Amino acid sequence: MEEIKKAEINDVPICDKYALTIKEAVAYFNIGEKKLRKLAFENTGRFSLMSGNRYLIIRTKFEKYLENTQGI
Repeated sequence: MEEIKKAEINDVPICDKYALTIKEAVAYFNIGEKKLRKLAFENTGRFSLMSGNRYLIIRTKFEKYLENTQGI
């Protein structure tokens, strides 16, 4: 029964998540991994954050960033 609860937690659709891993963000935004890592590094605190040794992209803030940017 406990295995079912863990599986349900991990099955959250990407569009409903608050923060995305780099790989999830690559798939969701269709931006290259190297470019996304560079953007995350340069904008830590703006739309990305560090969780241990990995970057997480705050989906809604990154969407607003993209709306207000001419190019990446």
